[in-house]
Order: sequence, then structure tokens, then C-alpha cells
Amino acid sequence: MEFLNYSFMQRALLAGCIIAIVCPLIGSFLFLKRLSMIGDALAHISMAGIATGLIIGVNPTISALAITMLASLLIEYLRKHFKKYGELSIAIIMSAGLGIGIILISIGGSDTTNVISYLFGSIIAISPSDLSLIAIISSVVFLITILLYNKLFYITFDEETAKIRGIHVDRINLIFILLTAMTIVITIKVTGILLVSALITIPVATGFQIAKSFRHTVLLSILFAQFNVLSGLICSFYLDWPPGGTIIITSLILLFLVIGLKQLSHR
Repeated sequence: MEFLNYSFMQRALLAGCIIAIVCPLIGSFLFLKRLSMIGDALAHISMAGIATGLIIGVNPTISALAITMLASLLIEYLRKHFKKYGELSIAIIMSAGLGIGIILISIGGSDTTNVISYLFGSIIAISPSDLSLIAIISSVVFLITILLYNKLFYITFDEETAKIRGIHVDRINLIFILLTAMTIVITIKVTGILLVSALITIPVATGFQIAKSFRHTVLLSILFAQFNVLSGLICSFYLDWPPGGTIIITSLILLFLVIGLKQLSHR
């Protein structure tokens, strides 16, 4: 338990436990909506926001949050008005965000040297203010998702029937994409931009293997995410590995283990 003696590890573990609740919660709906690519797109777009914050001297999480939320609104607009090309529009926005981010990093020079920690995650980069911001944003995401849970569930499986029943589908989808953007941004500090979407999808894929209902999938996904984050952070501390990569490898090992056990039980 030596790792608990370090304040940066305490903050990392707390932040990890918090995001391991909201990531699978949002990811469960994305998984069934077949919108997992949106996580990748918003994560890449956040690079432009982070670079902007580093250049102008604003908290990168705040600037990334603003730009990522704006980008999420644009993605939702394109998905709504160009349904046949929804996936293509997501890929275009992702490429645009990545390109702008790279240009800003190049222009920023020494002002953007810390961007590497945002690409791969860093357990020592989580400051007390970052932890507070993660806790506040996660609470907002969690509470709104729980309040909208039944409507989101309905829309996820049948948007047309939901509209007939009087549910404001467009409004709910807009709120959900904003919640997704918020979740992506607060996860970056732990996993990094390049791996953030994996924490949203892999625990859900693991839970889906053995769950008997959607709610059961959500609960199992949160439990698996907690295990992945905690074990990944502890391993990264002792092995001196990047936390994001370690968390994802832990997640994949657990996923393949569950799949293997499931196949053995069927035999």
C-alpha cells in the first residue's frame, strides 16, 4: 500500500474511481446506439482545445471542454441532417480536430510542451483543482443521465416509437452528446487522448458478455471499469508504465478472460 503515501496517487485513484462510473454509464448507451466512434472523434477534437488552453494560459480542461462541446453539437447537427453520411461526418470532424490540434501545438512551441501528458495520460498531472473539476463535471453527467435514463433507454432502442410517445428525441440526443463530450474531457487526464474512448467501450463490451439485461450491463460495466482503473493505476505506479496504456491493457485482459470463461461454460 506504499502508493497511498503519495498525494498524486491518491488524487489519481480518486479521479479514476469517479470516471470509472460515468464512462461505462455513457458508454452503455453509445454501445447500443453504435456510436462508439463518437468517443474517438471527440477525444481527438479535444487536442485542439487543450493546445488552445496551453497557449493562452487557460486551464486546458476548461478550454478542451468548451471546444469539445461545440464540436459535439456540430456532430449531432450533421448526424441529424445527413443521416446517410453520419459516420462519414464523424470521421471528418475528428480529422479536422486532430489537424487543428497539431497545428496549434506546432505554433505554441514551448507553451505546448506539456501536451504529451494529455496524449498518453499522467497520474502526476492531476492537480487538486483538476480533481475538483472532474468531481463536479462527473456529478453533473451522472445526475442528468440518471434523470433521463428511461428516455435514453427508449430512444436507444426505438427512436420512432419514442417520438410517437411524445419524447423529445432531438432534445434528448443533444443533451446526451453534450454529456458524452463532458465525459471524454474529464477522462483525458487519466487515460490520455489516444486511449480515452477505450475506457468507455471495453468495460461495456465486457459487461455485455454476461449481462442479462441493459441495467445489468450498466452495473457490471461500472464494476469492471472500477477494477480496470484501480489495477491499471497501481500497476503503472510500480512498473513505471503510462497509466492510460496500462489501464487499457488491464481492460483487454479482463475482456478476453470473461470471453474465455463464457465459452468454457457453454461447452
